[in-house]
Amino acid sequence: MSPWIVGQRLLRVVCIMLPVFFLQPAVVHAGDVSAGAALYETTCISCHGEGGDGNGVAADDFVLKPRPFAQAAFKFDTDADWESGSDADLMNVIKNGTAAYGGSAMMPPWSGLADSDIENLIAYIRSLEAVR
Repeated sequence: MSPWIVGQRLLRVVCIMLPVFFLQPAVVHAGDVSAGAALYETTCISCHGEGGDGNGVAADDFVLKPRPFAQAAFKFDTDADWESGSDADLMNVIKNGTAAYGGSAMMPPWSGLADSDIENLIAYIRSLEAVR
């Protein structure tokens, strides 16, 4: 097969596949933001703060400050996909605590929460990122 024909076929493949990579839909988070906000008020606000800034009332006593959600500065890649702070990473950190991934034991595991509750928390945390 001549290089010219190979080049044409390659060009066709690139032209067909290129839009697939660049026209991906926006990420949709499955949780309910308002339900997540209510849960955040009872489980997270004392450490992570009202606006997710990491300056909750309990945080004053911590050597390591809680993660500021509003900055989306997430540290852990719990599922080894080379992307820290994905919804899967947040799910794992909330469920298992940060110590399970080499972080501080100050972030406790919330293994008693249902996955749907954690999805709601993640949706609320993502809404804090959007405000910044």
